[in-house]
Amino acid sequence: MTKYRARRWSFISLSAMLVFAASIASGCHAEQTWPLWDQYSARFIDGQGRVIDHSANEKTTSEGQSYALFFALVDNDKTRFAKVLSWTQTNLANGDLTAQLPAWSWGQAPDGSWKILDGNPAADSDLWIAYSLIEAGRLWRDPRYEKMGSAMASLIAQQEVAMVPGVGTTLLAGARGFHPDASTWILNPSYLPLPVLTRFANASPVGPWNAVIASLRPLLRNGSGAGYAMDWVGAGTGVRPIPAPGSKETQAIGSYDAIRVYLWLGISDPATPGRGELLGYVTGMAAYLKSHTVPPEKVDSAGKALNAAGPAGFSAALVPFLDAERMRSEQKVQADRLAGMKDPASGLYGNGPNDLRYYDQNLALFSTGWTDERYRFGSDGRLRVKWNPR
Repeated sequence: MTKYRARRWSFISLSAMLVFAASIASGCHAEQTWPLWDQYSARFIDGQGRVIDHSANEKTTSEGQSYALFFALVDNDKTRFAKVLSWTQTNLANGDLTAQLPAWSWGQAPDGSWKILDGNPAADSDLWIAYSLIEAGRLWRDPRYEKMGSAMASLIAQQEVAMVPGVGTTLLAGARGFHPDASTWILNPSYLPLPVLTRFANASPVGPWNAVIASLRPLLRNGSGAGYAMDWVGAGTGVRPIPAPGSKETQAIGSYDAIRVYLWLGISDPATPGRGELLGYVTGMAAYLKSHTVPPEKVDSAGKALNAAGPAGFSAALVPFLDAERMRSEQKVQADRLAGMKDPASGLYGNGPNDLRYYDQNLALFSTGWTDERYRFGSDGRLRVKWNPR
């Protein structure tokens, strides 16, 4: 009887352990599921890996492709990562990202054909693609990706980094068109994500990346307006906010580009060198949110809100920023506003089911992925993800 009970108990114990292990595995899988990424992919990414901006004539940008690569890596989504990379390389980089930086704009031309609309690369997208490749190579132990990303970083350094008076060695917004004459440079602070640049600087200490990081100081110190990040900054004869190049704007504003400045600083590791100083240059937004529940969509260089109703993505972008500023009550207000703008049918964010824009979802993916600790950056810029937090 004793032996029987012992055997029976061993069997029950083994069964219980197997059930427990299965539940743990199931729980881990469920925990790794990222509903917003799945819903975004279903709406904005086609079967080939092309990210489509439905609000802009079905256009594709290198920005959309770059963010999709990052989110796929965060989600451990190797299949979608490979598809997005393949489409990007084939259609935007003439088949080889190690030899050619990707064109920023692809879509339907006036003659009805689908092709590159503007072959100039966008430096911020280039950085995010290279970073995602380098980190995919490390986390997935795939040297092909790491080599491709390192080659891209070298191309960026060669083609999109320049010495600018009053700023130092910095990142131009693209390879062409942002140095229109001998004394003028056109810069975009949101194109310089601190965690990405920090990773490059640690991976390649002899490269220009530490200098590029240092250039963020004058860009934000002198290029911000009344403590608000601006979309565009001019340099050459002083460093100052300027209207968007090629636009009808007559004054400098902080809006859809600048909102990412707050986001990048917010998601940086607190111990990242220089982060605290940089946060000190954009305190205008933090002060505004102490007395306003909705972030401004546009603000001028004097700190005046030109449009007080920022979209869902702006609230998303400011959640990590307010965390960095230790403004917990204001952070909760923006998180609650974002949650209240979630469409229950699609799981996406916006002003109702007919206003679920591509850009808002990207800002929300960065923000909620960070808040939910699906990813974090180390102080050296390395990516830490929930499925492999090393």
